[in-house]
Amino acid sequence: MDYKIDEFIVSDESVSQRIKEGIEKNRKGNFSLCVDGCDSVHVKLKKHKFRFGCNLFMLDEFPDDKNKNEIYKQKFADVFNLATLPFYWDATEPQEGKTRYDRQAAPMYRRPPIDLCIDFCKKHGIEPREHALCYDKFFPEWIKGQSIDFIKKHLEIRMKEISTRYKDLIPTIEVTNEMQWDKGETAFYNDPGYMEYCFKLAEKYFPHNELVINEWGAIWEQNGLPWDTYWQTIDNVLLKGGRIDAIGMQYHMFFNENDYFRRTRKFYNLKHLFKILDNYALFGKPIQITEITIPALTEKPEDELLQADIIERLYSLWFSYPNIEQIIYWNLVDGYAAFTTPGDMKGGENVYRGGLLRFDLSEKPSYQRIKHLIQEVWVTDEDVPVINGKADFRGFYGEYEVTVNGKTHTVSLTEDAAVKRL
Repeated sequence: MDYKIDEFIVSDESVSQRIKEGIEKNRKGNFSLCVDGCDSVHVKLKKHKFRFGCNLFMLDEFPDDKNKNEIYKQKFADVFNLATLPFYWDATEPQEGKTRYDRQAAPMYRRPPIDLCIDFCKKHGIEPREHALCYDKFFPEWIKGQSIDFIKKHLEIRMKEISTRYKDLIPTIEVTNEMQWDKGETAFYNDPGYMEYCFKLAEKYFPHNELVINEWGAIWEQNGLPWDTYWQTIDNVLLKGGRIDAIGMQYHMFFNENDYFRRTRKFYNLKHLFKILDNYALFGKPIQITEITIPALTEKPEDELLQADIIERLYSLWFSYPNIEQIIYWNLVDGYAAFTTPGDMKGGENVYRGGLLRFDLSEKPSYQRIKHLIQEVWVTDEDVPVINGKADFRGFYGEYEVTVNGKTHTVSLTEDAAVKRL
């Protein structure tokens, strides 16, 4: 694209300072380990409390190359502690009454069976995330053209079934998605009671899960005021008694090379992004950055490096923000995005080359940069002196490996568990 990072990212010293102070204040705490019989302990963060995720849509989706399947799993598990699972209704129940949650379900591109995804997450200590419970654009063909009462009846059957199978396994339930695209596929989408119904029904079947609303990236181009359309949508659902526990915000930069610089002026203005976040923080709820695509557009080394540089600036801002609890990149691999066939780099979302790995699954600088931030920059790994039976230190919230006299302990250190006796 022949641009430098500072031509894209608009920032200043005050923004940089806010990010630095935010990470220190919001992602770290003071901890005390009570130990006896040693002069020092070694503490190493092994897993962040904060959730860094990616969609898991290509799990075992390389039927002609088992080696790719294994590389995909390894690359995913090496970096992410959260996985978005494909609960699209047309994929989980393509025919009425015939679901495909089971591990041995018939293959469907970018829609691995949910039980297979759960197995992978359990094996690697990754938290699964549901996407998306009531996403009209991906309702199955057999539901389209039906009455609102028919749709409601079957939507309740769907929720009950998903609740029975997964409510104790998946903490985050994304209830509605992309309502502001104005691309409804059913009569129910146009009903004023759609979102109220969906959230109240979700509360019935997922009473202890985190219920999330999700919306596409145009929200970042708005003014950062309570009159912004997504803000008003959330407020309306809450006023009608719907339970929204967290606010999902997508961040897909689906712009071609000719439009990229012009269209990203607000998206890449960090002061403006803070203004948007401050506006939604007025609800007093957690925020999730749910779907991220930062294009490289080409395979040129300079464009791949620019992609990584932009990701680093954005991830740093989001990680610093107190309300944000999850950051989720969308496609891990180039060439396997939506609305085209594998390897067609001129069709669908493949044209943006927005993955973190190339089509051959080799690492792009963007993958390496995210891994570097999570495992080398935002990490605590140090020797801590023991004074009067206590090892006091400041570190990132999460799961630690603590070594005392050659013996290793696993300890969770968070705001609510800052003191531990070993």
